[in-house]
Amino acid sequence: MRKLLFIWAIMLAIPVMAQDTEENVKPIQDDASKALDATATQWSFQFAYQFMPNYYSDIVNGTPRRAGLDNYVQLRIVAPIPLKGLTILPRVTIRHYEDVNNGKSGFGNTEIFALIIPRFSDWGTGRAGIGPMVTLPGNKDVAKDEWGYGLSGALVNNSGLWFYGVLLTQSFRSIDPGMLPAGTSDANPLGIAPFLNYRFGDSGYYAGNGDMVALYDWNTKGFYLPIGLRFGKVWVMAKGSINAYVEYQTSAIYKNWQGPAVQSSFRLNFTYTMPVGGGK
Repeated sequence: MRKLLFIWAIMLAIPVMAQDTEENVKPIQDDASKALDATATQWSFQFAYQFMPNYYSDIVNGTPRRAGLDNYVQLRIVAPIPLKGLTILPRVTIRHYEDVNNGKSGFGNTEIFALIIPRFSDWGTGRAGIGPMVTLPGNKDVAKDEWGYGLSGALVNNSGLWFYGVLLTQSFRSIDPGMLPAGTSDANPLGIAPFLNYRFGDSGYYAGNGDMVALYDWNTKGFYLPIGLRFGKVWVMAKGSINAYVEYQTSAIYKNWQGPAVQSSFRLNFTYTMPVGGGK
């Protein structure tokens, strides 16, 4: 598994080695695109509410598939640290979950992630980076009561009215190996999050595939692929931008996946981004 992470890091670096050198002038990413870009060097404050009223209840290993949680509120903050030769983007994600049917609620596993973007891997309209990730214990009623550690990587690009890329995450459970069931490892599922957004001219409106995080379970070999549609609008102001969107999501591939598979999911999101320094 560690070899996989090493190869992953090398693969992230390959596309950027051929980019412009520091002596060349890099193209400038416009403000509307930056508002959609979690890797841009800017402050970001995101508030989201996700409602998952329905899950698939097909048969898995002889029993009905278990349902997931009913809803969550998410707060995500990105605080950029621009340095001479690189940029560090620390990101903190906090979620509060509710399990209405069972009368349980609590905070999930808080995720702390620091994307490191060397100057050579930032070509102006896009960038590639990789960095460490830590997850804190959550409420055992709605999350894992354990620490986690791992890596995340991102590769994004903006071309005209298109903004696209992929985010990869791999974490490991920080628990006693002796507590693991026979034949399993401490690896959590690999997260693969491709995204594609199209902006409708200068109107500020855009459409995309949403928060589409595919999961591959190393232990069961199961694969889960959600699919969704996001519609939003960006308002660019003198000292920042506002990105508001609504999103619908369902499950496209889940047959061999042993976890919950959402049937209907709805998200409402509001994000405020602000350039480093507080304005133009």
